[in-house]
Amino acid sequence: MAKEEQAQAKPKAPGTKAPGGGQKAPGKKAGQGGGPAKPGITVSDGKEVKHDVPRLKKFYKETVVPEMMERLGIKCSMAVPKLSKIVINIGVSDAKDNVQLLDAAREELAIITGQWPQIRRAKKSISNFKLREGIPIGLRVTLRGDRMYEFLDRLIATAIPRIRDFRGLPVQGFDGGGNFNLGLKEQLLFPEINVEKVMKQRGMNISIVTSSGSDDLSLDLLKCLGMPFRKDKEEKNPAQSAKN
Repeated sequence: MAKEEQAQAKPKAPGTKAPGGGQKAPGKKAGQGGGPAKPGITVSDGKEVKHDVPRLKKFYKETVVPEMMERLGIKCSMAVPKLSKIVINIGVSDAKDNVQLLDAAREELAIITGQWPQIRRAKKSISNFKLREGIPIGLRVTLRGDRMYEFLDRLIATAIPRIRDFRGLPVQGFDGGGNFNLGLKEQLLFPEINVEKVMKQRGMNISIVTSSGSDDLSLDLLKCLGMPFRKDKEEKNPAQSAKN
């Protein structure tokens, strides 16, 4: 009889009390509690790829933060200015005549940033520009976290040094709120792009958004990160520097 009673006993549901009086918690999936999540970059299918901490992010935490705290007299490391996001925009107004130009520009921007771009469409129709509401006219990518630091590292170390006759970035690119805007004339500055497959050279606008709220603090932060700005003499007398 004891064996028959054990066979007819129903299995316990998850979350029932254990023999010791405690309660068993249902199993947790990866990333839902149980300690900090493993470092990774989320890709288009939602999965995360294991990777090392970006070089520029590590340099910011270990070198830039202590240096700015000591120089500016900041007591809390959280009060040090930091990067919030980087927004890259590309105009593809000619895509209204050839859709392949839009696809090619989208693939190139995805290769450069490591993130699939958003298509920006016209909000209203303008007959003088042969523009109709809803047609694609641009691409946009917003980078945050590790991808933001990786892109900025490649921009500083690889893309900017390849600009022809480069004399430094102008400080007039700040908008008064601590954000810096930079324009590049072509996507070929990034070595990831295959020159033979490029259908058309396109410029891009890069907006670096910071948490400082001040142009001076943002300039100090970007200089510490390695952004090559022009010297003070060239900024004060741009006409003389052009003659020289």
